[in-house]
Amino acid sequence: MDRLLHLDRTLDELDPPCWAPPGSDATRLVRKVHELRQVPLGELWPADLRTLISQQIALSYVLPLAVRLLLDEPMLDAYFYEGDLLLAAVNVPASAWDLFPDLGTRLRTVITTLPDEAVASLPRGAAEELTRFVARPESLR
Repeated sequence: MDRLLHLDRTLDELDPPCWAPPGSDATRLVRKVHELRQVPLGELWPADLRTLISQQIALSYVLPLAVRLLLDEPMLDAYFYEGDLLLAAVNVPASAWDLFPDLGTRLRTVITTLPDEAVASLPRGAAEELTRFVARPESLR
C-alpha cells in the first residue's frame, strides 16, 4: 500500500500523461473524471473513488484507497446505495488485483463475513458478483 504515500499528489501527476481538458461536447461523467484526476488522492471522497473505479481509471492508485475504506466499512454507501463502492471494487478486472494480492485476500475475508441481510439488501445479481470475486481461482489472486 505504499501508493498511499502519495496522498498529496493527483492522478494527473501519478498516472501520466496528464489528460487534456475535456471537449465542449463531453458528457457530465467525462468532465467529472477529468476533474477527479486533478484532485489530490487524499481529498477524494468515497463517491469519487467509486466513479474512478467504475470507469477503471488509475486503479493502481484508487483501488488501495477504496479497499482501505471497505475493510472498515464494507457496506459503505459511497453515492448510490449501501455497498456500491464494494461492488465497484469487486468488478474491476482480475488483473488489477495482481498488484495487491494481500488487499484482495483481506477484502475476500471481509466479504465472507458479511451478514446475509446485508448481501440480500444489495441490487439483484450483487450476491453472485461477490461470490465470483471470493471464488476466483488462485491463479487470479
